[in-house]
Amino acid sequence: MECFALTIEGHVAHLVLNRPEAMNTMHPRFWRELDDTLSQLHREGGARVLVISSTGRHFSAGMDLATFGGAIAMDDRTPEGRAAIYDLLTDMQSTFTRLETMRIPVIAAIHGGCIGGAVDMVTACCIRYATADAFFCIQEINIGMVADVGTLQRLPKLVPLGVVKELAYTGRRLGAQKALGYGLVNEVFDSQPAMLEAAMACAREIAAKPPVAIWGTKQVIHYTRDHSVDDSLKQMGWVQGAIWSNAHVRESVTAMKEKRAGEFPDLPGLASFKDS
Repeated sequence: MECFALTIEGHVAHLVLNRPEAMNTMHPRFWRELDDTLSQLHREGGARVLVISSTGRHFSAGMDLATFGGAIAMDDRTPEGRAAIYDLLTDMQSTFTRLETMRIPVIAAIHGGCIGGAVDMVTACCIRYATADAFFCIQEINIGMVADVGTLQRLPKLVPLGVVKELAYTGRRLGAQKALGYGLVNEVFDSQPAMLEAAMACAREIAAKPPVAIWGTKQVIHYTRDHSVDDSLKQMGWVQGAIWSNAHVRESVTAMKEKRAGEFPDLPGLASFKDS
């Protein structure tokens, strides 16, 4: 990969944005590599949690605007061209939605600027850690457009609506400490190494749990976010009935008593019709 570096150790996958010279901006190859990597991790089942971090001065400066003057043409002159804009956007949206629908939790470790499309990306993650110098910016309004790859749909479920509107209408920066106060990030750290170590420690802790129980927990949390309490309780019953394991509960309790790591099976690999 040109835009990322991927390592997997101890059931923890670590995906690093790796174009610091370009402030880790998002161009067509970025999207292809990210989509392919997330699909691979989702299918294979060996990784139990994913950490996403970055290199250079900023986490990501968002969309590579030069792309839209070259590799991608946004044709607003005809209804056919405008329909193609819709198709392009839904394709990009689906990549970030993979972060939300993957079988494993995703932790974002954010430093410096998290701008434009990068906000779209991290709002689709489960947990967000940040350095003290991190900031978030809905940059799209500053260049005359509406944020369109997930920020305006996910951010209102994470922070107060008035905060979302202020950021989206003005394009102002939201600093890490305020983001912590609003609940956008889980914790703020003095340095990038300290943040990354905390993210990896959290990932290792998650990876030590039964993967199918983590899978079920993620399913239930996301369903509950978008449905009533009554509907969510019914869904909870179906999920628990589907994945309950006396063996996993016994092993978890025994491991705690013996002060050791539990031993649990990975999620199985998924077959793909595309590979048939």
